[in-house]
Amino acid sequence: MAKINLRPWREELRAEQQKQFVTILFGVLIIAAGLGFLWFNHMTSEIEYQKQRNSFIQSEIALLEQQIKEIDELRRRREALIERMKVIQDLQGRRPLIVRIFDDLVKTVPEGVFYEQVQLTGEQLRFSGVGDTNSRISSLMRNLESSEWFMDPNLTEVKAWSVNSD
Repeated sequence: MAKINLRPWREELRAEQQKQFVTILFGVLIIAAGLGFLWFNHMTSEIEYQKQRNSFIQSEIALLEQQIKEIDELRRRREALIERMKVIQDLQGRRPLIVRIFDDLVKTVPEGVFYEQVQLTGEQLRFSGVGDTNSRISSLMRNLESSEWFMDPNLTEVKAWSVNSD
C-alpha cells in the first residue's frame, strides 16, 4: 500500500523554520544587546579615564603656572639685585675718583688763587673762587687744561673787585 502523508508537513516545516528564525533572531538580539552593553561600558570607562587625565593635566598646569609666577618673581628680584649691585659698583668705582679729583684740584691751583665753592653735578664740576691777578687765573686754566682728570675747562665769568681801606 502506498504511504500517503496527510499531515500538513509544509506548515510544520514553515512553523519549525519560523521557530528557528525567532530563536536565532532572539539570540542575535541578545548578543547585540550584550555587545552594545560592553561597548557602552567601554566608552564610559574611556570617557572617565579621559576626564581623569584632563583633571590631572589641569592640576599640573596650575602647578606650572604657580611655578612660572615664582620664577617671574625671582627674575624680578634678581634684576633688582643686579641693579643694586650696579649702583654699588658705580659708587665703589667712583670712590677713588673724587679723591683723585680733589688731589688734582690741589695740584692745579697756583699760589694766590683760592676756591670758595666746589659743586659736582653729574659729570660736570663747577667751582668759584678768588684770584690775585689775571695771570694766576690764566695759570689755573692752563693747569686744568693739562690735567688728565679735567676735560675742556671753561671760564665763564671774571669780576674785578676792589677792597676799600678806610
